[in-house]
Amino acid sequence: MDLAYLRAHPQHLPTFLTHQRIRETPVSGGSICTASRLTLDDGSSVFMKTLPDAGPGFFAAEAAGLTWLRGAGAVPVPEPIAVLDEMLVLEWVDPGEPSPAAAERFGRELAAMHRAGAPAFGAEWPGYIGRLPLDNTPSPGPWHEWFAERRLRPYLRISADRGALSAADVALVERLLSRIGEYGGSEPPARTHGDLWPGNLLWAADGRVWLVDPAAHGGHRETDLALLALFGGAPHLDRILAAYREVWPLADGWQERVPLHQLYLLLVHTAMFGAAYRDSVISTVRAAG
Repeated sequence: MDLAYLRAHPQHLPTFLTHQRIRETPVSGGSICTASRLTLDDGSSVFMKTLPDAGPGFFAAEAAGLTWLRGAGAVPVPEPIAVLDEMLVLEWVDPGEPSPAAAERFGRELAAMHRAGAPAFGAEWPGYIGRLPLDNTPSPGPWHEWFAERRLRPYLRISADRGALSAADVALVERLLSRIGEYGGSEPPARTHGDLWPGNLLWAADGRVWLVDPAAHGGHRETDLALLALFGGAPHLDRILAAYREVWPLADGWQERVPLHQLYLLLVHTAMFGAAYRDSVISTVRAAG
């Protein structure tokens, strides 16, 4: 099986793998999927993710998001090569090391990707964030109402139902949501990655930052930027933000809105992983004021 054959006959890949007709090398793929590097007969490599119990359209959603982000012609994004129910095959990208120059280029390119825009909040395909469904039903906004109803409350409910957040915790978050319109900063929908924590940046050998594992949709660009600061923060984050703002300045008060935007992914974490992230949710709600 070479790359041309794989593109033309992706449905044959599981058979080739079962009969060990392709060299498969395990690589890091995150906490949800199993990942491998496949070396094909023509010497080319591809990246494969598998998840045997993936939800309906799980990998199709990721492939649609990758293709949409690639369409902006800004930040490099791996090309989807084969999409099956339980696996996704992507262009292989050789990893490299973070550098200030790559960070600054990424900041400029991220601004260009965001500026490519979206026709509405949400997307034309059903989404996922981690293993959880992501309601991408297109909406005209306004942003704060859409964000509260489609990106915060669903994961707040799941977190409560699974015992990760108490009734008092839920009430605290709901008080914040009841006045979300006071935070300002509303903008038309940007073309966002949607899950842009630092682990979804691939610092590549070509000296650029590639985007992987998106939950892509039309959203607020400040959400992507806020998520970059989570879980220790992206390398050279100050340079990323400075270069971004040179291309597309941020609205007044963006620093104060960072916790509000971060709450989205933290609620996803309590919904998926439980009470281990409860303190992060509560401290972020309090930081949001």
